[in-house]
Amino acid sequence: MERLLLIVFATIISLFISTSAAGEFNFEANPHRRSLDETLCNQLIKPAGYSCTEHTVQTKDGYLVALQRLSSRNKDPGGQRGPPVLLQHGLFMAGDAWFLGSPEQSLGFILADEGFDVWVGNVRGTFWSHGHVSLSEKDKEFWDWSWEELALCDLAEMIHHVHSVTSSKVFIVGHSQGTIMSLAALIQPNVAEMVEAAALLCPISYLDHLTAPLVLRMVALHLDQMVLAMGIHQLNFRSKILIDLLDSICDGHIECADLLTSITGKNCCFNSSNVDFFFEFEPHPSSAKNLRHLFQMIRKGTFSRYDYGMFKNLELYGQLNPPAFDLGLIPKTLPLWMGYGGHDSLADETDLERTLKELQGKPEMLYLENYGHLDFLLSTQGKEDVYNNMIAFFRSLGKSSSS
Repeated sequence: MERLLLIVFATIISLFISTSAAGEFNFEANPHRRSLDETLCNQLIKPAGYSCTEHTVQTKDGYLVALQRLSSRNKDPGGQRGPPVLLQHGLFMAGDAWFLGSPEQSLGFILADEGFDVWVGNVRGTFWSHGHVSLSEKDKEFWDWSWEELALCDLAEMIHHVHSVTSSKVFIVGHSQGTIMSLAALIQPNVAEMVEAAALLCPISYLDHLTAPLVLRMVALHLDQMVLAMGIHQLNFRSKILIDLLDSICDGHIECADLLTSITGKNCCFNSSNVDFFFEFEPHPSSAKNLRHLFQMIRKGTFSRYDYGMFKNLELYGQLNPPAFDLGLIPKTLPLWMGYGGHDSLADETDLERTLKELQGKPEMLYLENYGHLDFLLSTQGKEDVYNNMIAFFRSLGKSSSS
């Protein structure tokens, strides 16, 4: 653990050095995104034999977020499509997270082959999205957001776009931070009315019982506040200095799988080749403010808007503390499905029970005792253990067809 803590400190120091030396927030791009032609469709989806098109959606605050749309290998791309499903990734990830295994193991491919009209979301700041109408990624204002904006702007606009294009209500699938975003978005009546159902993998709204040791140490040391105090607004762990750092750490010093375990919990069901491929595409950038918001939730045990401190809270919210997101506002009639694991150190069962008590409806639940946080994305048995159950839930609502 002490070695992992040193890694965290080295990471923060490296971030500080790289930003201070440059005099601006100047990070290298994803080495897998060398040109505008290097899209997620071209990188991972089309090479597997699936038709794929790129879409760009503008949010109300000016961000240009990317969506990919794919369908089965066995269908005419111009033919009739099944019901739309929007996949929403988690923290430090992007749409590629749904395609990191074989077509028989990756949820994005599996849903397409099951006849669904699959849409893949990529939030602001990730490598596959396209910036902002007026801000540069080098501007600190570009990174002035947390998962609150990802939910109420990015996800809400993506749902609206898919609903508009398909003229159909949308199934949502979220993982980890994607579930926080989904729950916050579904509280909004104008969003919930466009959604047929939601499936939440490793569902999170409250975080005060998480047990991930490295995360708890970072929270205790207030590293989120340190980063912001240093003037760091973008967290990009694929800058060259941090790629070199990670390579040196993983080269005979510690197992990168162990690093994942210290953050997510013990994962049972993916092999080392999965981990290697995972690190080829992850992590994606996020904002320091987003990390700060998540750490606030851990410390305070709340599912609330961003806490700016008493005086600014009074100015923005008209009250001393940030308003809570009321899970009771999610319509009772909206079907929910949740899958969670016994070894998940982030989506803790105690926090999940609190979430369930606040919901009006009663979700369908799938519990896998041996699953960790990343198994729900990368398990080699994910189709049999998780996805078939989720797809059966979707089909039970009478909207799905594989024809």
